[in-house]
Amino acid sequence: MKKRVVALFIVSLMIVSLVGCKKDTKYTEVNLTEVAHSIFYAPQYVAIELGYFKDEGLKV
Repeated sequence: MKKRVVALFIVSLMIVSLVGCKKDTKYTEVNLTEVAHSIFYAPQYVAIELGYFKDEGLKV
């Protein structure tokens, strides 16, 4: 009896853990703005110029 309960518990955990594996392909477009031109945005400017965002399929 104890083996059945443990087996049922393990199977239940496996099923519950696989529920979160569903791939959702619906994306939401997000607009970001910067308050002012600042040195703190330098990594973002460099990434834009080097095309890192385009390589990942992002429109910036």
